[in-house]
Amino acid sequence: MGLLDRVKRLFGAPAPAPLDAGSTLARGMASTQALSTQPLSTQPYDKSSPRSVAGEVPGYLLIQEELGRGAMAVVHAATDQRTQQRVAVKRLLLAAEVSPADLADAHARFLREAQAARSLTHPDILRVFDFGSSEGGDAWMVMELVQGHDLSHHVTPGQLLPVAQVLAIGIRLARALHHAHRQGVVHRDIKPANLMLDPASSAVRIMDFGIARIADGSRTRTGLVLGTPSYMAPEQLAGQTVDGRSDLYSLGAVLYQLLTGQLPHQSESMARLMHQIANQPVADVRSLRPGLPEALAMVLALALEKRPELRYANGEDLAQDLEAVLAQVQDTEGITSAAGSAAATSSSADIDPFAATQRIDLRNS
Repeated sequence: MGLLDRVKRLFGAPAPAPLDAGSTLARGMASTQALSTQPLSTQPYDKSSPRSVAGEVPGYLLIQEELGRGAMAVVHAATDQRTQQRVAVKRLLLAAEVSPADLADAHARFLREAQAARSLTHPDILRVFDFGSSEGGDAWMVMELVQGHDLSHHVTPGQLLPVAQVLAIGIRLARALHHAHRQGVVHRDIKPANLMLDPASSAVRIMDFGIARIADGSRTRTGLVLGTPSYMAPEQLAGQTVDGRSDLYSLGAVLYQLLTGQLPHQSESMARLMHQIANQPVADVRSLRPGLPEALAMVLALALEKRPELRYANGEDLAQDLEAVLAQVQDTEGITSAAGSAAATSSSADIDPFAATQRIDLRNS
C-alpha cells in the first residue's frame, strides 16, 4: 500500500477513545523497577595484553581489552584461537545484591538475546556466532566485533546527523527489522542506545535482543512489561500483544529524535508519559525542524500512529517511503543548520528518566 493510500486511511479512521489519567493503565505505571543497560560502544583495538577468564567462557577464546560495560553485562574484545578471528564477547554481569528472581530473569533475557540474534542473518543486525552458560550461572555470547558508537551520540542539538544520513540509516534499519519480523522475531527495545553506527563506513547494526520475543507477545511474566517507555508503542506500554508494527513505532520515535533532538513524547512522570503516548498527537516534525519535506512529516506521522492497524504494515513499506523522501532531499545542509536553534530550547539532552530499559509492573493496578 502506497503512502497516499495510508494517509487516506489515517484521516478517514475513527479516533480511539481517550485514556483517563486515572485509569488502570496509568495507575499501573506508577510502580516501576528499572533494569537498565547502559550503551556499550566498541573502540578501536589497541594491542593490550590478552588475559584469560577461566571458567567463564570457552577455552578457545582469548579475552583481551574491555570494550564497555553496563548494569547487566560487560563486553571484551577477544580472539577465536581456532580461526584467529577478532570477536566481541559479552558476559552477564550482575551485582551480588541482585535478588534470585531478578538474577534468573536477567539470565533468561541474556540467553534469549543470544538465541534471537543468532537466528538472524542480516548485514545490519549484529551477528552472534555462539552462546552458552555454565552450571554456576555464568552466561556468555560471542559476537562480531564492529567499530563505532551507538546513535545516542546523535540525539542532541549540535550532534544531529545530516537529514540524508538519518534517512539512509532509517532505510537500512527498517529493512533489517523487516527481516527479523519475517523470521518471527520482534525486538521490543528499539532505541538509539541499541543501534550502532560506524561513521567511517556508515554501517549500522541493530544490537541487544535481550527482551526480544520469538513469535510471542509483550509480557515476560503476568503483569510485567519490558521495554524503554519513551520509545514504546501504546500497545506495548499497555502490556498488550506486540508485533513488528510496535518495532516500527519505536523506529519512528528514533528517527524523530535523530532529526529534531527531541522525543515525540517526554515527561518526568511515568503516568503522564503513558497518557501522552496513548492519547496526544505527536507534534509535526516540521514545527521543530523547519524545512523538512512534507512527505517526511507524513511518513513519521504514519510510523507514530497510535493505532497499529494504521501504521506501516511492515518494514519494507517504511523503507520504500523513506527512499522516496530521500530522493526529494536536495539541500540537506540548509535543513541541518535550521535545526540547531529549533531544538536547543527544549531538548532531549535533558536527562530522560524513561530512556532506559525498564520492567513495568502493572499488577498493582
